[in-house]
Amino acid sequence: MNRLEKSIDSLLQNYDAYGMVNRSDTENLPGRESIKNIVIGLEGVLFPGYLENLRTDNGNLRNITGEKVNQLACNLIHEVEKSLAFSARMGVLNCGHGSCRAVAALVVDDFFEELPKLRTFLAKDLEAAVRGDPAAMSADEVILSYPGFQAIAVHRMAHFFWTRQVPIIPRMMNEHVHRRTGIDIHPGAQIGESFFIDHGTGIVIGETTVIGNNVKLYQGVTLGALSVKKTESGLKRHPTIEDDVTIYANATVLGGETIIGRGSIIGGSVWITQSVPAESKIYNNQSK
Repeated sequence: MNRLEKSIDSLLQNYDAYGMVNRSDTENLPGRESIKNIVIGLEGVLFPGYLENLRTDNGNLRNITGEKVNQLACNLIHEVEKSLAFSARMGVLNCGHGSCRAVAALVVDDFFEELPKLRTFLAKDLEAAVRGDPAAMSADEVILSYPGFQAIAVHRMAHFFWTRQVPIIPRMMNEHVHRRTGIDIHPGAQIGESFFIDHGTGIVIGETTVIGNNVKLYQGVTLGALSVKKTESGLKRHPTIEDDVTIYANATVLGGETIIGRGSIIGGSVWITQSVPAESKIYNNQSK
């Protein structure tokens, strides 16, 4: 037996010993490439004509949209079914008397019913970006090129599936846009209207973060937890950011009990682990 054959045998032994094999006949999971393609397809439905070389006018918009939605719904049901079935095998979810496919179909139907409302939120996010960035020349430019807007668009879709207790897929959706933009938003984070991320690279928003309306974040901001103990899973570990708050570059706000009061301005590179009242101005004073 040559060395390569021995390596193959060793790999197979390792598979048996440590698992981490997505076996199609037992615990088949959502596919990374499939979720990526679904996200891209959904972005095309959210912003018709922007993200593809496709002529869209009033004469063919309904047909094009119908074809896209039907195909995406079919693909989503397939992936959500796998995700729910995995959760059921883990004892976390019970699909009831029907199959996980029936539950997946209901979730996907709910999702597409929710898309118009989601687009309404995104219209307000888009307005906030154009209003809040002097460099933004048009709404079209924001849709096509702003990573912060791309990140919030995907987050709002992923958050829907998170609220419906669909496992794995929301994290996969957000990780796809994380790789694209450098912005890491957990799908569990609750984010209000007119949210604007300027530049965005390096932003981290944790699972139990609650963000109000008209909030603006700059690059490098972390909304995180004071502790990463596994025993704190399920608790509120990340801060609450009230309405009309601006947080500048590289600021860090930590803790589930930390509240940044309405209308506050948090300066760059500050470290906050306790609440601040409304209309506060917190900055890093380096003067001696």
